[in-house]
Amino acid sequence: MDFEFSDDQELLRASVRRFLDERAPIAYVRKLLDDERGTTDEVWTGLAALGVTGILVPEAHGGAGGGMVDAAVVLEELGRAVHPGPYESSAIGAVSLVQLGGTSQEARLFLPHLAAGEQIGTVVVLDEVAIRASGRSWTLTGTKALARDVAAADLLFVVAPTTEDLAVFVVPRGAPGVEVRPTPTIDGTRQHGTVNLANAPAVRLGTGDASAAVDEALDRLTIAAVVDGVGAATRALELAVEYAGERRQFDRPVGSFQAVQHLCADMLQAVELARAGAYYACWAADAADAAERHRAATMALAFAADELYRVGAALIQVHGGIGYTWEHDAHLFLKRLLTLRETAGGTTAQLEELATIVLDSGSGLDAPPARHRA
Repeated sequence: MDFEFSDDQELLRASVRRFLDERAPIAYVRKLLDDERGTTDEVWTGLAALGVTGILVPEAHGGAGGGMVDAAVVLEELGRAVHPGPYESSAIGAVSLVQLGGTSQEARLFLPHLAAGEQIGTVVVLDEVAIRASGRSWTLTGTKALARDVAAADLLFVVAPTTEDLAVFVVPRGAPGVEVRPTPTIDGTRQHGTVNLANAPAVRLGTGDASAAVDEALDRLTIAAVVDGVGAATRALELAVEYAGERRQFDRPVGSFQAVQHLCADMLQAVELARAGAYYACWAADAADAAERHRAATMALAFAADELYRVGAALIQVHGGIGYTWEHDAHLFLKRLLTLRETAGGTTAQLEELATIVLDSGSGLDAPPARHRA
């Protein structure tokens, strides 16, 4: 097994990092902290021009035909830059649902536009739902709080149970009966909103039960969140080490003090272990069966949710008083990692899910996913 990224993947990494440095530096991130879309047309089309919005889209539909390992290269760089915007929601979540659960005709209809960045999608798992069907027409009534990137999305890919199975519906954000209200959170680099549907017209995606497609798409979103967190934590570690070498107290760099060294060593350990789990989960998403993919995603988030948040907290501690100020960038990384800690219930929920997998299968390798969460 080759544990190294390919030359093409490293070139992709360099291209994305250069683009973010030039077009979306930390000043751009600060400017968009209160922006409900979390992106600008210029930056979104620039990402699309790099080909990253279609990285999971098959070549036949205008994408790169890559997998989650390829996407990890992009996701880690976005995390390093604490980049806002709907990349995970659209390029990972929405694309996965269409690719895995849509018909060939629906793939031709949606994937080229998602790949080209001409449309933005997001996944919405309704908390409460009422569905009405009349022939081939559907209407949805329901709500979802704290849905990701709904203000930026053109298309809502709504996961909801029918009387017979689990289904995915496509609802244009501008359709009648669709209300989207931005919801500010502590992390301005992650945009959330409340979705209210009142007899909103919808088109069902695919045919038959969509449980397998939904499970895989949600696992991919979980993995994407962890990889993004690894990127943010990696940059947090770099900032801490740089500051520890520059800041002097008692005529010595603060990095020479054992307490600061221990903090940085703990940060490094957390980052590297989280990276190992995240990369393995990406590989499992591409090459393993559904049970191992879900187990790997669950384990990766179970570790990263708490440990990477501690990396963000240590960044503040290493910087001392300056780290607590709004003007310093440290809080942006802490808040990004705080959002990761709350993803899908955080470590506690993931450990409970992992326990369910083990108890149901005896070995932890054969139990199917048993959740549909946002």
